[in-house]
Amino acid sequence: MERLQAAIEKARTRRQDAPKRASLTQPDSPQIGVETAWNSLASFAVHGSKLRKNRLVAFESGADAGPYDMLRTRMLQQAQKNDWRRIAIVSPHSGCGKTTTAANLVFSFSRQKDMRCIILDLDLRRVGLGKVLDQKTKYGMADVLERRVSFADHALRYGTNVAVGLNNAPASNPSELLQSAQTRDVLAEIEAAYQPKLMIFDMPPLMSSDDNYGFLKNVDCALIMAEADNTTIEQIDQAERQVAELTNVMGVVLNKCRYNDGVYGYE
Repeated sequence: MERLQAAIEKARTRRQDAPKRASLTQPDSPQIGVETAWNSLASFAVHGSKLRKNRLVAFESGADAGPYDMLRTRMLQQAQKNDWRRIAIVSPHSGCGKTTTAANLVFSFSRQKDMRCIILDLDLRRVGLGKVLDQKTKYGMADVLERRVSFADHALRYGTNVAVGLNNAPASNPSELLQSAQTRDVLAEIEAAYQPKLMIFDMPPLMSSDDNYGFLKNVDCALIMAEADNTTIEQIDQAERQVAELTNVMGVVLNKCRYNDGVYGYE
């Protein structure tokens, strides 16, 4: 217990002072404790009838999962190159596919057996990721951040190496909660206890509220999702400027873009 508390305090100090982090491959707490924490999480499965309906194309490896597997690999490369651990997924407006992308990354990262990943739905104004994954929970991430329930009792595990934190109802005070010092501390405690190589946050659209502005200081970078044929260049530029004021821009993903290469017929 003393060693775990020390790890929590170390993570808390690291978030406040923002120094260069230790290597992504070096855990801060005893591996046996981390294994126990992960194995204690309740597991979940996705029913086959929901896969295509909810666009969960990365459920199995193959051509359909290719774009998400490529995104996973690029995210890992950027994270390792820059020593980033916390990644927010944002978009200029709704409908860009943030939550669908986060859901597919659950399955894509689950195939990366040598690393652990935590994906949290911090779009606290709606039930997004849980709906796409077809999972109903008694509590939401707001309850975790307000310490009404522990992450250990709320989180669900897919496979052996991916954990998710979902929502069951809109929160009453999302903006205030996301920018609170308590949220910062709770995330540090989760990071210390489970030692993920990456923590990914599904965030609200930038233009919908001020939720991101109070929270993005807690992450290392943000990935911006844009919708083909709908998101304008001006909106992407504005999103990049807004994110850059708060954290690092990992990149921009053009989603819902269909093409045919004329040779292999991949689309």
